[in-house]
Amino acid sequence: MIITVPDKVLKGLPVSPAEARLDLAIGMFIDRRATLGQAARVAGMSQPQFLKELGVRHVPVHYDADDFAADMKVVDEL
Repeated sequence: MIITVPDKVLKGLPVSPAEARLDLAIGMFIDRRATLGQAARVAGMSQPQFLKELGVRHVPVHYDADDFAADMKVVDEL
Protein backbone atom coordinates (compact mmCIF):
# COMPACT_ATOMS: atom_id res chain seq x y z
CA MET A 1 0.00 0.00 0.00
CA ILE A 2 1.21 3.48 -0.78
CA ILE A 3 0.12 6.38 1.39
CA THR A 4 0.37 9.79 -0.23
CA VAL A 5 0.46 12.86 1.96
CA PRO A 6 0.14 16.13 0.08
CA ASP A 7 3.13 18.47 0.34
CA LYS A 8 0.89 21.24 1.69
CA VAL A 9 0.04 19.03 4.68
CA LEU A 10 3.67 18.24 5.44
CA LYS A 11 4.98 21.71 4.64
CA GLY A 12 4.45 23.09 8.15
CA LEU A 13 5.62 19.98 9.96
CA PRO A 14 9.25 19.52 10.99
CA VAL A 15 9.33 15.89 9.88
CA SER A 16 11.02 13.96 7.11
CA PRO A 17 9.27 11.11 5.27
CA ALA A 18 11.36 8.60 7.27
CA GLU A 19 10.34 10.23 10.54
CA ALA A 20 6.70 10.19 9.46
CA ARG A 21 6.94 6.45 8.71
CA LEU A 22 8.54 5.86 12.11
CA ASP A 23 5.87 7.88 13.90
CA LEU A 24 3.14 5.95 12.08
CA ALA A 25 4.77 2.63 12.95
CA ILE A 26 5.17 3.52 16.62
CA GLY A 27 1.57 4.71 16.83
CA MET A 28 0.31 1.48 15.29
CA PHE A 29 2.50 -0.55 17.65
CA ILE A 30 1.33 1.37 20.73
CA ASP A 31 -2.31 0.87 19.71
CA ARG A 32 -1.60 -2.85 19.16
CA ARG A 33 -2.68 -2.63 15.53
CA ALA A 34 0.75 -3.84 14.40
CA THR A 35 3.12 -6.40 15.82
CA LEU A 36 6.72 -5.51 16.53
CA GLY A 37 7.80 -7.04 13.22
CA GLN A 38 5.07 -5.32 11.23
CA ALA A 39 5.80 -1.95 12.83
CA ALA A 40 9.52 -2.34 12.17
CA ARG A 41 8.79 -3.01 8.48
CA VAL A 42 6.52 0.05 8.26
CA ALA A 43 9.32 2.12 9.78
CA GLY A 44 11.83 0.63 7.34
CA MET A 45 13.97 -0.72 10.17
CA SER A 46 15.16 -4.03 11.50
CA GLN A 47 13.48 -5.26 14.67
CA PRO A 48 16.55 -4.46 16.82
CA GLN A 49 16.68 -0.92 15.40
CA PHE A 50 12.96 -0.46 16.03
CA LEU A 51 13.29 -1.79 19.59
CA LYS A 52 16.11 0.68 20.20
CA GLU A 53 13.93 3.53 18.94
CA LEU A 54 11.10 2.40 21.22
CA GLY A 55 13.57 2.51 24.11
CA VAL A 56 14.75 6.00 23.19
CA ARG A 57 11.12 7.13 23.24
CA HIS A 58 10.33 5.22 26.45
CA VAL A 59 7.65 3.15 24.72
CA PRO A 60 7.08 -0.14 26.55
CA VAL A 61 7.15 -3.37 24.58
CA HIS A 62 3.98 -5.45 24.83
CA TYR A 63 5.01 -8.41 26.95
CA ASP A 64 2.59 -9.91 29.41
CA ALA A 65 2.31 -13.02 31.57
CA ASP A 66 1.04 -15.13 28.64
CA ASP A 67 4.07 -14.11 26.56
CA PHE A 68 6.37 -15.01 29.45
CA ALA A 69 4.70 -18.40 29.89
CA ALA A 70 5.08 -19.12 26.16
CA ASP A 71 8.75 -18.14 26.28
CA MET A 72 9.37 -20.34 29.31
CA LYS A 73 7.71 -23.27 27.52
CA VAL A 74 10.14 -22.82 24.62
CA VAL A 75 13.10 -22.64 27.01
CA ASP A 76 11.96 -25.83 28.78
CA GLU A 77 11.72 -27.62 25.44
CA LEU A 78 15.31 -26.75 24.62
